[in-house]
Amino acid sequence: MDFGKYKYELAQKAREAKRNQVQTVIKEIKLRPKIDDHDYITKKGHVERFLKHGDKVKVTIMFRGREQSRPEVGLRLLSRLAEDITDVGFVESTPKQDGRNMVMVIAPVRKGSKSKQKKSADSTLETKED
Repeated sequence: MDFGKYKYELAQKAREAKRNQVQTVIKEIKLRPKIDDHDYITKKGHVERFLKHGDKVKVTIMFRGREQSRPEVGLRLLSRLAEDITDVGFVESTPKQDGRNMVMVIAPVRKGSKSKQKKSADSTLETKED
């Protein structure tokens, strides 16, 4: 076999593999613990848009001054956000305190996984009916 031909075929395979790769993009949304309802709805809309586009979202809550002594407020806000976007995303990494910030990563729900879940739910219903 010709070495030049072999090298060319390897380059073609590498190029094809690179073409099929999907780049994961992480978008970041920053919140404050004392966020107003309308501002929260706006930020939640941004998160939903990013997730529908297929990007992961890093949600950061920034604490200042006395707010640092009340991390449960930030935890409550992140859990509220996680509940509000369950149809388009799921929590990939749970909230963690990182200095003055609390961070959580949300990943988009894969389209194929919903149909698999639906099929498995249908199959369990069919077995119960039998």
